[in-house]
Amino acid sequence: MSAMSTGWDFQKLAKAAGLPSQGLPRQPIRDLQTDSRRVCPGSLFIAYRGLQADGHDYIAAAVRAGAVAVVAERTPPEAPNVPLLLVPDGRIAWAHLEAAWHGFPSRELRLAGVTGTDGKTTTTTLLHHILTQCGVPTGLISTVEAHLGQRVVDTGLHTSTPPPSQVQPLLREMVDAGCRAAVLEATSEGLAQRRLEACEFDLAIITNITHDHLYFHRTLESYREAKALLFHYLSAGARKPGVTKTAVLNRDDSSYQYLRAIETDRHLSYGASRADTIIEQARDRAGGLSLALSTPWGRTELDVPLLGQYNAWNVAAALTAACAWGIPLQRAAHACSTFPGVPGRMQFIQEGQPFSVIVDFAHTANALEQALRAVRPITRGRLIVVFGCAGERDVLKRGPMATAAIRLADYAVFTAEDPRREDLDSILAQMESAALAAGGRPGVNYSLVPDRGEAIGHAISEARPGDTVIICGKGHEQSMCFGCEERPWDDRTAARAALRARGHISI
Repeated sequence: MSAMSTGWDFQKLAKAAGLPSQGLPRQPIRDLQTDSRRVCPGSLFIAYRGLQADGHDYIAAAVRAGAVAVVAERTPPEAPNVPLLLVPDGRIAWAHLEAAWHGFPSRELRLAGVTGTDGKTTTTTLLHHILTQCGVPTGLISTVEAHLGQRVVDTGLHTSTPPPSQVQPLLREMVDAGCRAAVLEATSEGLAQRRLEACEFDLAIITNITHDHLYFHRTLESYREAKALLFHYLSAGARKPGVTKTAVLNRDDSSYQYLRAIETDRHLSYGASRADTIIEQARDRAGGLSLALSTPWGRTELDVPLLGQYNAWNVAAALTAACAWGIPLQRAAHACSTFPGVPGRMQFIQEGQPFSVIVDFAHTANALEQALRAVRPITRGRLIVVFGCAGERDVLKRGPMATAAIRLADYAVFTAEDPRREDLDSILAQMESAALAAGGRPGVNYSLVPDRGEAIGHAISEARPGDTVIICGKGHEQSMCFGCEERPWDDRTAARAALRARGHISI
């Protein structure tokens, strides 16, 4: 329970959240719950239509467990014997209630949001790093971790943007810890499910929009509309003294004109040309990139410890955002040069072996292609890639991912990656069909190894001095889903185990 939550009653809370409050009783509220199993005496139960279940079906159970009031989208067949507030959208109401419960913490921070298909976590984490290094106490919520002043916490297993019941208390903890700004990674599913409603954004960044998550959004248009919600939140959110609402857009992405049409105080763009921040040069070097950027604040040259020329766009986005918030260009550029990277993003695993092993999160066709292109220049020998395609997700990306592997790697190992309730052999067969069509030869330039641990071991056993093994798709994630069960899993741990099993020991 938040320190801001003491003294709430149903009428007062509803009014603070901007919900209809006239006629509601002054019933004291102990906490907010959307899961009837967590309800206790004094709870306010909020019902909405979920992906797997409908909260309205559990209103009676919540009341039996002690809920003293209910917020819902419709009256249940058996009207509860407690006060009921009807709202058009339970998710939106929940977000605003949580924000009110925790004292609207985002109104006390400069708040930046980052969305896009690829590069969200890197851009989010890099912007947080720049601001922190330049003396601005800044919080972070990404799909990897949350930084809350001096405290760092894991944000979950297969984490999308956390729900309002986590986002709002995390923001409150940032404020209480002395943070003056915060950077949030905004996933398309999190946006579509209104988890960031009542977050008062001052800056919004788009990385890119490519085919992904269409299992959820169904169409690319719906996917793009979900991403655009971040920019609508930006334009509609509460204004803070002296803060200009700023959209940072990728001039080279197909989303540019669509997002540019959403009104806000200021639009800034980045890209290879015709942009406010122009990437004049992006050159691979040992251990990272050498960049030259021309910006509205001047020109800068910098070395960044990030592999892959695609990261030039992530750096340009974060640098543009930081300068838009008043960070001097050269200080921001220097901060970029000290960036430690993101766990599970182009992360080298070293156990004394004479070849490179890298773990990366690339799980779309575009990201896989970019990752393979990124490591090719640092590979003297063969490039070996291990990856799978998730079950019950974007079936259409399976062929392009397999094709990219055959075309850009020397050897590919197709394996499991969160098969969920889909048959793994069927997923692998679809990948193999595309591999064969692209010129793949079984046992020569690709293999099917269903068990992911065995697949990683097989790839490492194939590696020779000068080779690179890149393990893609899971990155930082700590579990793998089979059926409806999340089983503990970490690609980095598996890679280290495979290396040690083959006699490689870090000294």
